[in-house]
Amino acid sequence: MLVAAAAAGALVAASGVGLGLWAASDGDGPAAGSATASAGTAQASPSPSRSYPLSRAPRTIPAVRDHTAGRGPGWRPERTHRVVVNDGALADEGRLIAGELGLTYAGEKDDERDGDLRLVLNRDAGANPESYTMTVRGGRVTVSGPGEAGVFHGTRTLKQEVRGAGAAPEGVVRDEPAKQRRGLMLDIARKHYTADWIEDRIRELGDLKFNELGLHFSDDQGFRVASDSHPEVVSEQHLTKAEVKRIVDLAASRHITVVPEIDSPGHLGAVIAAHPDLQLRDVNGRAVRGAIDIAKPGSAEIVDDLLDEYAGLFPGGRWHLGGDEYQALAVSDPEASFPGLAAAARERYGSGATVEDLTTGWLNDRAATVRAHGRTPRAWNDGFFRGGSARAAKDVEVAYWTGKEIGARPPAEYLGEGREVVNYNDEFLYYVLGEPLTFVYPTGERIYEQWTPLVLRGTTAVPERYDEQVLGGSLAVWGDIPRAQTQDQVAAGIRLPLAATVQKLWDPDPPELSWEEFRNLADELD
Repeated sequence: MLVAAAAAGALVAASGVGLGLWAASDGDGPAAGSATASAGTAQASPSPSRSYPLSRAPRTIPAVRDHTAGRGPGWRPERTHRVVVNDGALADEGRLIAGELGLTYAGEKDDERDGDLRLVLNRDAGANPESYTMTVRGGRVTVSGPGEAGVFHGTRTLKQEVRGAGAAPEGVVRDEPAKQRRGLMLDIARKHYTADWIEDRIRELGDLKFNELGLHFSDDQGFRVASDSHPEVVSEQHLTKAEVKRIVDLAASRHITVVPEIDSPGHLGAVIAAHPDLQLRDVNGRAVRGAIDIAKPGSAEIVDDLLDEYAGLFPGGRWHLGGDEYQALAVSDPEASFPGLAAAARERYGSGATVEDLTTGWLNDRAATVRAHGRTPRAWNDGFFRGGSARAAKDVEVAYWTGKEIGARPPAEYLGEGREVVNYNDEFLYYVLGEPLTFVYPTGERIYEQWTPLVLRGTTAVPERYDEQVLGGSLAVWGDIPRAQTQDQVAAGIRLPLAATVQKLWDPDPPELSWEEFRNLADELD
């Protein structure tokens, strides 16, 4: 964390000696009465600003990455203050923060008044659209950024400052995330969550500057979103399309992308229950739980029908295809156990092809389906295989969660192939209800003190040279034993892990606060 907490540090930051994070400022550098002015000689004329101590950096989660200190009263919201914007595109952000702080939203205005909170869009194609600058000076606040998301993040910083300290400190904040994907994934297939509860999580995620919510809504235990193309697969407890639209719209207003997941070719038990003819069977005729027979054309047809249908319901840029734990590959000799799959593989890929090749082909075909809708595909790491006649498409993001599967590949193999990876490390980021097998509930303390985005598997980090390929990370809530916790218990259980996770995704430097200090801050801001 880079904080100019002393006058000398403020002078350096104000003089334009860059930190390498932001190519250009918004023109709101320190002025008279700021840290630069206060760093003058003892002979300088006195000014009213000298009666104020040098400000300290805001106390927020995630912590701001750069603060240039200043001298002044700061800014405290009052009912007579306005929120004004320079661009109508910021109307939603303006109305939201006005309502949260009890201010008046005045829309697009050119005049300046005491106490104004001004939101400014400075469109700069070369800048990080999630970056922002917040200037507190002269009894006013300006939050500016190259994109709407950045301005929104700036309002979250301001909201936390007011909630925690009652006021925003004088000075200039320059801030941006280190990682572009910062997420929470919810398994709503095995445990049904109400739309209201999911919306509450979206508000929580937005305030913490997360930008992704994954919804795993199809599994063996349930299919939880209404369907027009295949209503027969939908579970009794499910989200209506109207509820999903409300969730997606609320997420978009917080600059959060909802990433849907229909896991296949495993974890399709709810679909198979309505279409038992598509269930995979071994050489002895035994049904394989949750596994669809990928040699049958009908299997691809039903999954593609669903992917096509939901493309309009989930308009975000990414789509999770699953791809994990296909039970045909969990036996010692898949070709002998599933001769039908082996024959289909040889027919498609040649005489030496395997069931792994056919499974890779399935993943590529589903990737093509969502790619046609402008989506970037993502799949769990155990859906990618070493060698073979078929290779997973290069643009499929790797959701790395484990290294415990048969033929497990270390994270560096995926990265060495040039693949982009999102960190779901099950040693730190898996919140599995009921703690089955070897899982234990993750703690914010362990994430805060031991995990980084480069720790993809176990507790060992991949080499620093792969940093740009690790797009970010996600906490994942799984419903293996759905009744083990209520919705409220899940919300309470993930509160501190979420805070710790976003701190490590936003700022690449070791945290300045101890865990106890960070936990106390989280309680103050709650």
